[in-house]
Amino acid sequence: MSATTPAPEAVDLDAIQSVASGIHRAISTVIEGKDEVVSTAVTVLLAEGHLLMEDVPGVGKTMLAKALARAIDCDVSRVQFTPDLLPSDITGVSVFNQDTRAFEFRRGAIFANVVVGDEINRASPKTQSALLESMEERQVTVDGTTYPLPRPFLVMATQNPIEMEGTYPLPEAQRDRFMARLSMGYPSAASEKAMLLSHGGDNPLDALTPVTTAAEVQRQIEAIRGLHTADALRQYVVDLMHASRNHRQLRLGASPRAGLHLLRAARAHAALSGRDHVLPEDVQTMAVPVLAHRVLPTGEASLARHSTSDLVRDLLGRTSVPAGR
Repeated sequence: MSATTPAPEAVDLDAIQSVASGIHRAISTVIEGKDEVVSTAVTVLLAEGHLLMEDVPGVGKTMLAKALARAIDCDVSRVQFTPDLLPSDITGVSVFNQDTRAFEFRRGAIFANVVVGDEINRASPKTQSALLESMEERQVTVDGTTYPLPRPFLVMATQNPIEMEGTYPLPEAQRDRFMARLSMGYPSAASEKAMLLSHGGDNPLDALTPVTTAAEVQRQIEAIRGLHTADALRQYVVDLMHASRNHRQLRLGASPRAGLHLLRAARAHAALSGRDHVLPEDVQTMAVPVLAHRVLPTGEASLARHSTSDLVRDLLGRTSVPAGR
């Protein structure tokens, strides 16, 4: 009698949505009128990705990162990136202990569940590269010894796209490790008025208490991995990646890592939408935040003022959508 493959364990969508909605509500008490931005941030968290927030100063990038970190009862660290920041300040350093006559490893700021990196493009490329191993492999190697990072592990970095004095553009390899890029945008008039009221006195972050734990978030991350993904849906993601590499207005298309991140983000979006399977709509919803910061336009596209977000939407319009579940 041949062995049968066990049926996959059912995903507890209620538990996933309960965790996500709790985090969303907590952040929304601090960030006014940005439901879509907050939803994407929570989706990236549950997809086990990293988040890059790029926008002009003063629109709430750091506040969003702090609010998400505080909504989870976990280890949080903040790194203010400056030109004189050293890689060892992030990863840690081995120090000789006179008493034990041996080297001891002192952990850097990267050893936390949520790492808030403020103005990441102000650090030198050498310091930026210190994040590469930790973001991709969730570990740190110092002096030949590898140290695992806590789970879940999320890097939320902010950068200002306008100021160029004293900044170093993130290299493509670094940008590719961020699952998604968000732009906060200016608030509506009503939201800005509400913000003046709520932020005019006490800091609303002081009243924000954790709504879940790191262990619970990690459980839901692992559960989301079990969502049903049809072969046609995976082929759709591959088709989008190949279309980006052949687009006449893109000089750099999406990497294979981008496809993996897009599928993981689509799974998380499906779970937060109450479904135990991924639809093309989930891929399409997450395509712009996941792909737009990874692709590079040609000179002609830049002169024509075509943003990478516009080009990703063009890719979606040109790629055939699979039918059925």
